[in-house]
Amino acid sequence: MAPKVEGMNSTIGEGSFFEGKFYISGSLRIDGKFEGEIKTDDELVIGEKGRVKTDIYARSVVVAGTVIGNINAEQEVRLLETAKVLGDITAPAISIQRGVVAQGQIIITGAGPKRDPKKFIEEFYNGQASPVKAPDKK
Repeated sequence: MAPKVEGMNSTIGEGSFFEGKFYISGSLRIDGKFEGEIKTDDELVIGEKGRVKTDIYARSVVVAGTVIGNINAEQEVRLLETAKVLGDITAPAISIQRGVVAQGQIIITGAGPKRDPKKFIEEFYNGQASPVKAPDKK
């Protein structure tokens, strides 16, 4: 069950439809439908009946409904058991409950400074080039 509405700065209620750009300083809960773009410096909660088609930029995101679009969170993304996500998720921490349906790329950025994933391969080989060579073209 998604967090309660209490403490939310704004709500798009069940049965409501909003289309456009929604930039908010504070938290937002969506129980209706939304299409457009969402940016918040706080928490975004998509309730079980919430349907969202957007790219999301937020401090943290909780999904219990449906999201079509990418999710970008500064702190964490929580996918509750009723969540459905079609899009990429990028955050330092991600939790996924049993029952979630998702398709897309998950990028866990970690809490530290961002690092180039190619460096992981170099570190694996202790700074040396990979011993595996690409096949010759004929």
